[in-house]
Amino acid sequence: MSNRLSTTLGAERHPKGIPALLCGMGTPLDSREEQATEVVDRLHEEYPDSTISLNYSNRLELLIAVVLSAQCTDERVNEVTEDLFEKYERAQDYAAASEEQLAEDIYGITFHNNKGGYLQGIGEILTEEHDGEVPDTMSALTDLPGVGRKTANVVLQHGHDIVEGIVVDTHVQRIARRLGLTEEERPEAIEQDLLDVVPSDEWQQFTHLLIDHGRAVCGARSADCDACVLADICPSEKGDSEVDLASSEAW
Repeated sequence: MSNRLSTTLGAERHPKGIPALLCGMGTPLDSREEQATEVVDRLHEEYPDSTISLNYSNRLELLIAVVLSAQCTDERVNEVTEDLFEKYERAQDYAAASEEQLAEDIYGITFHNNKGGYLQGIGEILTEEHDGEVPDTMSALTDLPGVGRKTANVVLQHGHDIVEGIVVDTHVQRIARRLGLTEEERPEAIEQDLLDVVPSDEWQQFTHLLIDHGRAVCGARSADCDACVLADICPSEKGDSEVDLASSEAW
């Protein structure tokens, strides 16, 4: 029994009111399905207003914002797109601009030069092949420059109300491994594991819940297990485990 558990039995209780002694510390539930459902239930209570944090007013703006958000904070993206979306309102506007001009207009975004090229290419393909509209299929979206399955899932879910997958960003990747919901490392493989255990009606919200939890509590280098509502069912919990399952390295 860990020192933390033995010294806090008198006061510490499971979020559902079960004494910590009975539920154990850092002990996942019997199956990954049960684990995933419990995680979702608890995080819904913790983050009742969880939702996408990018600012957009239409499908094109959503697509552009998500492409820009790769390896960049949503806060920074929102700052840059405030002016960008006033200047470029249609796919044709992006197609007509040069890559250099677009890179200048998104300066401050991570990899702005590369992403300037993505935006110009997206504008061209949308204009030439989709009448300037954002397509509603995974295959058509992932044919666009800078758009992988993660980005396409976000656009489908929030732009077209089509939920056919789970968005696996760095927060989801990290926390799903810590919670023992997957042992995979690649986002595509992690998504497949999660699709098998997360209730289908929670696929969209699952991502937002884990993102909020990652930002508030379960950071890459700043996991605050003492403040975590999932600590008692998390096999990475610091009071019980010496290993961070996200990295397979010692805490």
